[in-house]
Amino acid sequence: MSKYINLDQSLAQRFIRYAAIDTQSDPGSTTCPSTLKQKNLGTLLVEELIEMGVSDAEMDKNGYVYGTIPSNTNKKIPVIFFCSHMDTSPDCSGNGVKPIIHDNYQGADLILPDDVNIVLKMSEHTDLKHQIGHDIITASGTTLLGADNKAGIAEIMEAANFLIQHPEVKHGTIKILFTPDEEIGRGVDQLDVEKLGADFGYTIDGETLGSIEDETFSADGATLIINGVSTHPGFAKGKMESAIKILAEIIAALPKDTLTPETTHQKEGFIHPVSISGQVEQAEAHFIIRDFTDEKLTAHGQLLENTVKNVMSKYPNATFSLDIKAQYRNMKQILDQYPQIVQFGIEAIERAGVTAKKQSIRGGTDGSRLSFMGLPCPNIFAGEHAFHSKQEWVSVQDMEKAVQTIINIACIWEEKS
Repeated sequence: MSKYINLDQSLAQRFIRYAAIDTQSDPGSTTCPSTLKQKNLGTLLVEELIEMGVSDAEMDKNGYVYGTIPSNTNKKIPVIFFCSHMDTSPDCSGNGVKPIIHDNYQGADLILPDDVNIVLKMSEHTDLKHQIGHDIITASGTTLLGADNKAGIAEIMEAANFLIQHPEVKHGTIKILFTPDEEIGRGVDQLDVEKLGADFGYTIDGETLGSIEDETFSADGATLIINGVSTHPGFAKGKMESAIKILAEIIAALPKDTLTPETTHQKEGFIHPVSISGQVEQAEAHFIIRDFTDEKLTAHGQLLENTVKNVMSKYPNATFSLDIKAQYRNMKQILDQYPQIVQFGIEAIERAGVTAKKQSIRGGTDGSRLSFMGLPCPNIFAGEHAFHSKQEWVSVQDMEKAVQTIINIACIWEEKS
């Protein structure tokens, strides 16, 4: 099996090219993709795929990029796909990203030139202690970098180019998928599963070198509307029931030392208010509810409902509505039925000379929903760190290991079929 070697620094330059394109998604938009600028990257990716030999590469009207690397073996092999998302987070600006390569990192603070107050310190970014001698890429201090998930895109593109250039490396049919709007929870809303035409897949959207994630949160979203009683504040005694104050009381009554993002880690879930708005007459709050089992998720939703009812009992003339909807479910429920998918991922990481670390995600990926759409799909490391922030960074050497892992996965499926 040929080993990928990034001799001409094509991987870093490929990533920098993609990172410079603003692809920030917009949760307030109702279109797909939510921002047309995501198609700017999609168009470039299609052009590059066709140039490297992926003749059927295309972007559909919704901004999804599809492509196929044909099988070069006589074996009957399941069709696998590799997926990353093109959009960047709405949490931090993606306009005017200026990637910087910090060559041969030796542990010193990385001060970003366009805002010297943005400093990457090893004491705060503990994974940097494993990066001595590596080439670290950051943004310039005023934007996020976009390694989440353009590192994954660059790695898939680099692996695709390698496989096309090295026909001696045997593999089955490989599908390429780049999605829009993952950061706002819509990454596979308009996916054409038939066009993709795959059996199993891997998202390349993980963090630390060597990580493979087969478990995510299960997730619900909740909308709470309080209908209060409004009257002139000068004549309000015994009459007014302020929706604003009722909503504030409900939020204050929720647990503070547990079941919040700031007090939980590992396998602990939470109820998290993410936005509030309103007036005396009506106020509204949106919550995200997370845990690793459906049973705990249901219990958290019930706790929220009970809290609302307890507070509302003090306000006889006010009313409420609470709508809890499913968002995604823990992909482990599906992946445990196909253990070879994760096993092959672990072996691929270890063949790249890296210790594999099976982990859980305190969040979700496109793979969560893909798994429940009939496309079981664990998540492989891309090397991205401190995502959604101006301190986001990635190691070129970690990205190289991700490329090799992708190639290894393709080879292992061929070998073991």
